[in-house]
Amino acid sequence: MRRAILLSANGPAWGVNPCVGAVLLAPDGTILAEGWHRGAGTPHAEVDALSNLADPRLALGATAVVTLEPCNHTGRTGPCSTALADAGVTAVYFGVRDPGVASAGGAASLASRGVRAVAGLLEDDVEQSIRPWLSAVRTGRPFVTLKWASSLDGRTAAADGTSQWITGLDARHDVHKRRGHVDAIVVGTGTVLADDPELTARSPDGSLLPHQPAPVVIGARAIPAGSALARHPEPLRHYDTHDLPAVLDDLFDNGVRSVFVEGGPTLASAFVRAGLVDEFVVYLAPVLVGGPGLALSDLGVPSLPDARRLVIDSVDTIGADVRIVARPAPPADTPAPPAQLSPPAPPGTPPAPTPPLPAPQKETTRVHRNH
Repeated sequence: MRRAILLSANGPAWGVNPCVGAVLLAPDGTILAEGWHRGAGTPHAEVDALSNLADPRLALGATAVVTLEPCNHTGRTGPCSTALADAGVTAVYFGVRDPGVASAGGAASLASRGVRAVAGLLEDDVEQSIRPWLSAVRTGRPFVTLKWASSLDGRTAAADGTSQWITGLDARHDVHKRRGHVDAIVVGTGTVLADDPELTARSPDGSLLPHQPAPVVIGARAIPAGSALARHPEPLRHYDTHDLPAVLDDLFDNGVRSVFVEGGPTLASAFVRAGLVDEFVVYLAPVLVGGPGLALSDLGVPSLPDARRLVIDSVDTIGADVRIVARPAPPADTPAPPAQLSPPAPPGTPPAPTPPLPAPQKETTRVHRNH
């Protein structure tokens, strides 16, 4: 399965289809063929692996290891569950069940054909490898990453409004690499008017990367006709509204499954307040700026117990800067409020008796499944 996960990364991280990898194994465990999905309209990973067999007859009695449950529907391509069963594969192991309404059910289809189908192999690792796509399918809206670059004291601009460049070249290259793996970049009209951004994904030499995210602007103000966005290779989407869920719904309906929000504090804070951010990517530069140019504005947090808690996924040094990747903490990870102290007892009150220790519990052996 680890090999299948590595193979899946060869596919495009953007678009309506997930990155999927597949490995075909002989009965003795040797690898017969490998494959991965190359994007919408191309063969799925399982079919790609089957096509790479030196001889189709080698599939008889083979085992398929696939990151995602084989699909069970006909779209631009046929059902992978049918292709595997027809080829003579006798067992399929996969990491995550397909959450799609139309495409799910491959395991049941395989079982009906006498093929053993086993779910949950390295499930957490597979989930992480296609997290944005899974989130988009499960929630019905694009996976939202909020990115900003700030000084160590949380400023994205100096008092005079200058913001280029707070972070170093390596951090900016990392941003462009991440841009090249999403469907759209979202900013507000304030950012467009202040910075005239290109919103493209570029290589270190300045050339455009093969995939370009669609530029999306939110806000009522007009975009100047001569702005850099007019030269963007993808059509501009301008939403004259502040209804963020409606914007995300429309983007999802038009095939957008992941967005990079790079707006200023007004737009960034609006996404956070609405609970629409799935991932935070923050670049911190070792500089102090001071002043009013904060990365975020009011988040509707009246007191520290109401703070929006995050879980840190990674902390990495990028050149001279630090990159922090985090996600919203689930409710179970939110710290409990501090305990209320009882009022002090009047002088002369005898101490309360010490409660007896609980009886020792029998040791329980827990069995953990390792895949």
